[in-house]
Amino acid sequence: MDNIIFFDGVCNLCNKSINRLIKNDVKKKFKFASLQSDFAMSFVPNKLINHKNLDTILLYKEGQFYDRSNAVLNICKALGGGFNLFLIGYIIPRFVRDAMYRLVANNRYEWFGKEDQCMVPTDDLKDRFLD
Repeated sequence: MDNIIFFDGVCNLCNKSINRLIKNDVKKKFKFASLQSDFAMSFVPNKLINHKNLDTILLYKEGQFYDRSNAVLNICKALGGGFNLFLIGYIIPRFVRDAMYRLVANNRYEWFGKEDQCMVPTDDLKDRFLD
């Protein structure tokens, strides 16, 4: 199973980002799972998830996990087209990219809000989400 994006299912920023990805993923390259899901709990190694603070996005691709800015850049690369503009981010050292990522991640609920429960995909998207 490849090209799975794991995200914080109660984060408004994360949900909006996933909805945008779905719209732009016309070739349906990605499947999605919230970090709160049973699937994520059983599939993702514990060392990659802080269960008290689900503050990262993870990409599982070709048997490997990518997190934070590396996940975002790999997703952009896979989407191609206009998303390739974001690949300029590779010239920024990872520790700087991840520091910027953490700044947003640590403030995402305050800045964008959160829901009480994970988003429920519509019927036409259920096959793209893993429970």
